[in-house]
Amino acid sequence: MTDTMTPEQRHRCMSHIKGSGTKPELKVRQWLWSHGYRYRLNVKSVPGKPDIVLRPYRTAIFVNGCFWHGHGVRPPAAQIENSKLKIENSPCCKIPQTNRSFWLDKIRRNQERDQRNYALLQDNGWLVIVVWECQLKPDKIERTMREVELALNNNLLSLYKHKPLPYSTEEDEPLPQAAEEATPLQRRP
Repeated sequence: MTDTMTPEQRHRCMSHIKGSGTKPELKVRQWLWSHGYRYRLNVKSVPGKPDIVLRPYRTAIFVNGCFWHGHGVRPPAAQIENSKLKIENSPCCKIPQTNRSFWLDKIRRNQERDQRNYALLQDNGWLVIVVWECQLKPDKIERTMREVELALNNNLLSLYKHKPLPYSTEEDEPLPQAAEEATPLQRRP
């Protein structure tokens, strides 16, 4: 199917797509806030300018759109069939047929930039969590966010090197009690 818009119209439409405050990002932010997590948005001092930054957890959360970041798209070596570049689409990311090489190049550059930013954050001791747009569908959001919560809590425990102390198993050792000494009950007058 050919594009029904002129290049100028298409350029205008594409240039008005927002990069922050998107619906998937709002879903993640709302869930985190309602569960007591406090965060900062688009912190410029953190490499890659993550969508959500939780400093006490030393965690950066990126909420990626499946199309813009090429979720599941791994271009193999250039395969040309019938003068067309053959790349398999993933279930959640369909690469347009129009100007296909431009889109493949753009998605590849986005993926390379993402990987550089993730590596830089991890080298600086940050936990990087990537939440994909397709993971925020109504039937998947609760599980996805519970996995994010688990990762946050595990990271917090590892940062503070919390190691639970085992209970003593020796029977001779008296166990500490929180109750006061037994006193006879007195009736009120």
